[in-house]
Parts: sequence; C-alpha cells; structure tokens
Amino acid sequence: MTPYQLIVFDWDGTLMDSTGHIVHCMKLAIDKLAMPVLTDVEISHIIGLGLDEAVQTLYPSLSSKQQQQLVQTYRQTWIQTPEETELFDNARALLSMLEEQEILLGVATGKSRRGLDRALAKTGLANHFIATRCADECHSKPHPQMLLELINYAGVAAQETLMIGDTEFDLQMAHNAGADSLALTQGAHPLERLSACSPKAILDDLHQVEKWLAGSDANF
Repeated sequence: MTPYQLIVFDWDGTLMDSTGHIVHCMKLAIDKLAMPVLTDVEISHIIGLGLDEAVQTLYPSLSSKQQQQLVQTYRQTWIQTPEETELFDNARALLSMLEEQEILLGVATGKSRRGLDRALAKTGLANHFIATRCADECHSKPHPQMLLELINYAGVAAQETLMIGDTEFDLQMAHNAGADSLALTQGAHPLERLSACSPKAILDDLHQVEKWLAGSDANF
C-alpha cells in the first residue's frame, strides 16, 4: 500500500501518448511562419512548459510579437489538426486502482485549460481527479504553484504527495513544492535529464508505476 495520500499526474507523455502530436503541430506552426527549422528533439525538450514559456525557450532571440505569433499559430494548428493520440497502456486501470484505494488524484499540466478539458472529455477520465491545474491559470512548471494549489485543495501535506511525470519540469516542480516524484522514460525527456532531478525512481511505463506503488521488489 502506498504511503501517499495525493498522487498528481502530468498529462502529455505521462497519461497520454501525445508527445509526437505536440512536436508535429509545433513543426507545422513553425513552417507556416517560416521560422528557423528545429529538430524533433529540440521541440520535445520544451514539452511540459506552458506554451508561452516553451516558445520563449525555443526562440529566445525573437521579438515578443513574433513569439506571440507562434503561440497563436500553434494553438490554431492544434485545433485544426486531428489528434491521433491515445492513453498509455494501463492508464485507466492504474487510475481506477488508486481511486479504489481512496488515494486522491490530480493533474498538473503544461496544457491550457481548454486543451486539458478537451482531453478529459475525449478520454472520459475527468471523474478520477479531485482537481486539475493548467499552465494558463498558474505559473508554468517548474514553479510549484500548480502542485501547491492541488496539495492545499486536497488538504494533505507535501510529504504525503507524489508527482508523476516524464519531464525534468515535473520533477523540479515536485522538488520545489517539497513533494516526492516518479520519473517516466516513455515521454519527452531523456534518461540523463530525469536522473539529474533525483526522483524516487525512474520507470519505463505505467505498469511499472503500478508495481512500484504496490511496493514490488521488481528491479527497476
């Protein structure tokens, strides 16, 4: 039985296999504006940040006006481009299992509120979570605001909280909030970036998360 009272999940790259779609839409937006080409890896490294912060990181030398053009073009491209994303294997079962154990669940994501609500409606997962926080209503990760608000809402201590994510921004946010973290290699950031944040464990997928939370002796 896990000692955590609240478990907070990132969304993209953690519960939903959407990293490729995000990269594809950003490349389309960059191409529409004839901006300097970026590799898939360069784009994937900003996943987890709020959109404004992501664009500033990708193109720090652009003017504020140009950065906002890319933000708006990406948003339009995302809406206009059909999603071919699915939940990662074991996502539904894991959430149901944790809910049955009366563990409180939340989401802290770099998505916009509109984007997360759309994803929750598509997947039917909304009822699993007591609360969710998005980058357009809080400071972007790795600032701890999203996680601290969820901790306060749940009425638990930071030490009773676990953040699960696939990027260093998730893990840094947990550290900044005084919470524990688990890293997943199935998403956007490579192993070395995750390792540098010293999570409780680095796991490959949500099946391993289930075993780890159950106290499995499996060698990860």
